Amino acid sequence: MTKTLAACLLASTFALLSVGQANAWTRDGSVSGPRGTASVHANGNCASGSCSRSVTRTGPNGYSMSRNGSASCDGGTCTGSRTTTGPRGNTVTRSGSFHRY
Repeated sequence: MTKTLAACLLASTFALLSVGQANAWTRDGSVSGPRGTASVHANGNCASGSCSRSVTRTGPNGYSMSRNGSASCDGGTCTGSRTTTGPRGNTVTRSGSFHRY
């Protein structure tokens, strides 16, 4: 009985750890070519029916753009928005919603 209880506790601990790590993520990458190196950094997470992410891209000339967005669902209605900032500082925000049946 004690071995079974210990095994269950250990398994549930690993399950909780894997769920927590699966909800947050980070990605980094770069590519080099004849004009230089471009890179991207992205991260995001999900919790309680809401998800968000942030992406920054930098080109070989040093200019960068970023996009930040989020989405959530509650009671069959989902809403989301994102804001994009370009290399010259111009910003565009978009948002929307829909109802799931």
